[in-house]
Amino acid sequence: MKNFTIGQTTVNLHENDISESVSAPNIISVDSETTGLSLVRDRLCLLQIAFSENECHFVKFNRDSLSGKAKPKNLINLLSDENIKKIFHYARFDLAMIKKFLGVEIKNMFCTKIASKLVRTYTDKHGLKELCKEMLNVDLNKSSQSSDWSAKELSKDQLKYASHDVIYLFRLKKKLEEMIVREGRKELLQKTFDFLPSRVKLDLAGWNDTDIFSH
Repeated sequence: MKNFTIGQTTVNLHENDISESVSAPNIISVDSETTGLSLVRDRLCLLQIAFSENECHFVKFNRDSLSGKAKPKNLINLLSDENIKKIFHYARFDLAMIKKFLGVEIKNMFCTKIASKLVRTYTDKHGLKELCKEMLNVDLNKSSQSSDWSAKELSKDQLKYASHDVIYLFRLKKKLEEMIVREGRKELLQKTFDFLPSRVKLDLAGWNDTDIFSH
């Protein structure tokens, strides 16, 4: 495990599985980096997990680590723990990648993108950059978004970008939940989250570009 300091955040970089000694809190934030956006063609390269704005754990997967029988059992146990709330931004894609490569169906999750779309109806901009700018007054640098996440060594800019994708989700969740409660949409939000595992199964089965509810 390697350690990096990025601003006030300590990033712990693990290879292929998170260390057994790591003990997660009851709420974490999660994001993934992949070789692309195709659920068929592309693979999982990095999984970022934040325990707080000050502590991150990244698991970097080499090309062969997820293709064999040996799976990252510590990471799987962490993600499978239903007592731990997992915060995502655009959970639909991350959940599909985690399901495909780790075999885990995530439960007890919160998606800031879905929450934003349900309550920030005054805008059509629901990206993480826009949310952080409006709600936290944080201007994210997204220049490393389209970069080689399968590289043997990740750059300092990539690590910084990856940490920023998870550390701000805690505050965003809190602010979005307050708005959701104010507008009386808490039950609708939860039912949307409950449907996400089925949406992921549809995506992985080939209906990712089809709105099955349309006319």
